[in-house]
Amino acid sequence: MMNNPNPIQNYLMPGKRVHLVGIGGVSMCPLAEVLRGAGMAVQGSDMSESDTVKHLRSLGIPVSVGHNAENLGDCDLVVRTAAVHDSNPEIAGAVARGIPVYERAQAWGAIMQHYANAICVSGTHGKTTTTSMCTHIFMAAQADPTVMIGGTLPMLGAGYRVGHGETIILESCEYCNSFLHFFPTVAVILNVEEDHLDFFKDLHDIETSFHRFAELVPERGYVIANADNTGAMESVADLPHPVFTFGLENNADCTAENQTEVDGAPDFDICVRGQKYAHVRLQVYGRHNVLNALAAASAAYCLGVPAAAVEEGLAAFTGAGRRFEHKGTFNGAEVYDDYAHHPDELHALLSTVKELPYKRVIVAFQPHTYTRTTAFFDQFVAELKLADVAIVAEIYAAREQNTTGISSADLCRNIPGSVYCSTLEKVTRHLQEIARPGDLILTVGAGDIFRAGEKLLKEE
Repeated sequence: MMNNPNPIQNYLMPGKRVHLVGIGGVSMCPLAEVLRGAGMAVQGSDMSESDTVKHLRSLGIPVSVGHNAENLGDCDLVVRTAAVHDSNPEIAGAVARGIPVYERAQAWGAIMQHYANAICVSGTHGKTTTTSMCTHIFMAAQADPTVMIGGTLPMLGAGYRVGHGETIILESCEYCNSFLHFFPTVAVILNVEEDHLDFFKDLHDIETSFHRFAELVPERGYVIANADNTGAMESVADLPHPVFTFGLENNADCTAENQTEVDGAPDFDICVRGQKYAHVRLQVYGRHNVLNALAAASAAYCLGVPAAAVEEGLAAFTGAGRRFEHKGTFNGAEVYDDYAHHPDELHALLSTVKELPYKRVIVAFQPHTYTRTTAFFDQFVAELKLADVAIVAEIYAAREQNTTGISSADLCRNIPGSVYCSTLEKVTRHLQEIARPGDLILTVGAGDIFRAGEKLLKEE
C-alpha cells in the first residue's frame, strides 16, 4: 500500500486503535466486530446513516457520518474498503500524519491466520451461494464459525457472523487480486472465466491470479477445484499441492450420483471416490446449484465434517439474499430477484427458470459497469433472448465513467421485442402494464434493479 512499511499484523493487537473508512460496508462491519472482539479500540466513518451504523453504535463502536480527516482522532492505523480512493480526506489525512493505511483484504488475511481452518470460496460466480451453503453445513456441525459473505443469508439475518470456533468461512474475490492477501487452509475454486477486464488483461491473467491464490494453501491444507470448468483446472495445473476435485463429469473426486428431482429441486447422493458420503435434497434449483453444493460438501469432507451435518445444512438452505430470492406477487405474477451480472450467471438463471411451469419469463435486466457490458456485449444479447420478454434498464455505472458512450439501448437494438428503460421508474411502470397471472418476473443485476421489483410490489 501507500505508506505501510510494517505488516498489518504488527498493529492488530489489543489496545491499538483502528479507524475503518466505510465501516458500514458488507465486509467492514463484521471486520469491526472481529477486531473489537480481539481487544482493539475500533472506530469508523461511513457516508450515511444505516441500520448497520446503528448496530455498530449499539456495540459501543463510534461511527461518524461523512468523511473528514478530523474523524481519525488518535488512531494507530486506518483500514479502508476498496471503494475508498486515495483522494478521500481521511486517507489523505492519514498519509499526511504518517498513520499507516491498509486494505480491508489485508486485515481479513491477518485475522484468518488465527483460525485453524480458513475456508476461502473463490470463483467468477457462485461465491455467495457456496459460502452460504458452507455456513449452513458448519453451523449444522456446531462448529460456531466466523463468516463473511457478500450478500445476506436469511439464517443469519445478515451477511456475516462472528463466532468463537476454529473455522472462518470467507467469500474471496479476485478483483484487484484482493484474495492474494488471504491465508486459506482450504481454497475453493468454483470457476474461472473472463470478468473484471477493467483490472485483468485477459483470461490468462485471471487464471494466473487464481493459481497464485491456490499456491497460498499450506501443505496441511486443501485446494478444491471444479473439474468441469476449464479455467479452474487451468488455474490449478502444475500446482505442487494435491487438488481435490468436484464436478458432474471428468471423474471428479466428489460427484453427484442417483440424481432425481423432487418438485423441480435436485435430489442426489454425494459420493467421494465411489463411496456415498451424504444424501441431499436441495431447496434451490439448477445444475449450477448442484455444483455449488458439491463444492461446499467437498470442503466439509476434507475437514472431516460428518455427513449428517452436510445433509442437515444443505436441506435447510433456501438461497442467499438476491440469489433467485422470492420477493412477492403482483397481479398473479411471481416476482423474484437475482444478482446475476455475468453472461454465465444469466445463462444459469434463465436456463433453470425456463424449466419451471410459468407461462412467461419476464426479465428486467440491469447491466453492471460499462466495461463488462462492452466486453460481453454479444453474450448478453444471446442470453437475454432466452427470456420471453426482456426489459433492459440503463447500465449501472458502479465505480466507472462511461468513456465509450455505450448504453443499454444498444443491447435492445439487437434483441427483438425488447424494451429499453432509461430509469428504474420506467422499468416498474412497464412491469405494471404487462404483468399477468402465470408470469415469472425477474429483476436481475448487481446494481439497484431490485428496487424496481420492490416498488412494483408496493403497487399491488
